[in-house]
Amino acid sequence: MLVNDLKLVGLKSHDCHVLMQQILPVAICGILLEKVRLAITHLCFFFNAICRKVINPQQLDDLENEASIILCELEMYFLPPFFDIMIHLIVHLVREIRLCGPIFLCWMYPVERYMKVLKAYTKNQYRPEASIVERYVAEETIEFCSEYINTATLVGLPQSRHDSTIQGRSTRGFNVVTMDHQ
Repeated sequence: MLVNDLKLVGLKSHDCHVLMQQILPVAICGILLEKVRLAITHLCFFFNAICRKVINPQQLDDLENEASIILCELEMYFLPPFFDIMIHLIVHLVREIRLCGPIFLCWMYPVERYMKVLKAYTKNQYRPEASIVERYVAEETIEFCSEYINTATLVGLPQSRHDSTIQGRSTRGFNVVTMDHQ
């Protein structure tokens, strides 16, 4: 994240969510008029409410009404050029929750994080796809081999001193013999 000309540059979508839901209500505390501050804070609380992992279905109607009220409050304090299609989409978020379930199931954060991993695989800038595929196949092969070859010793990892207790021997050298009583 960089600050150029008093603008935040290079934010990922998760960064914007954290700014909107957590930092913005605190940041505007002593700056704006109280009515404007309350409208923006209500919007931040609305986003907090719809981004929860567990949402009560009986509260969805209240959240939908609250979204309309928040937009009306924002229309009272902000100029018309502020309102584009993105601001209007707030009204439809609760309906999306009804249709798709909690929002976190539709988030792109895991995809963005995995794309960062794949971009790190790129070592040849002229053929990035081949480089990514080669490293991905190598990683999958190593994981497969380490999972299915139990007798192999791992390179670079210390062996556990508790492995012998799992096989029935204690760490002091005494053998534990179990007898089946039939």
